[in-house]
Amino acid sequence: MQYQAETPEDYITQVPEERQEALTKLREVIKENLPEGFQEGIQYGMIGYFVPHSLYPDGYHCNPIEPLPFMSFASHKNSVNLYHMGIYAVSEIYDWFVAEYPKYCKRKLDIGKSCIRFKKVEEIPYQLIAELCRKLTPEQWITIYETNIKKK
Repeated sequence: MQYQAETPEDYITQVPEERQEALTKLREVIKENLPEGFQEGIQYGMIGYFVPHSLYPDGYHCNPIEPLPFMSFASHKNSVNLYHMGIYAVSEIYDWFVAEYPKYCKRKLDIGKSCIRFKKVEEIPYQLIAELCRKLTPEQWITIYETNIKKK
């Protein structure tokens, strides 16, 4: 579902009530664990965390007006989805997450290139997501982005 939100708080108030607590907790975990330098806001209709233009003036190559995306989450019809560009761009982070996930959740991992889908909000592995958030600094993400993604 696409929400017309101006702020993360506004986004959370628009999702179904049974998901609001989980999204609030997910937001808190991300904000507490992302390295300093990332900013929070609404990006691409989701709650997003990105490298601001003050740290990376070039912005996102697909749309330089947008700051460089890094991580986001959204409430969809059948799941809460977490998007993490480090999982997509860094095979070691992907491999680490896939290996760690069964230690936190009995449900089979539902993962795409950068998207992790949680069909049951009560099974969101917040501690694992906290560890994932700490894996890359904005500076490291910029280097990875420029080396691996922007060149393509």
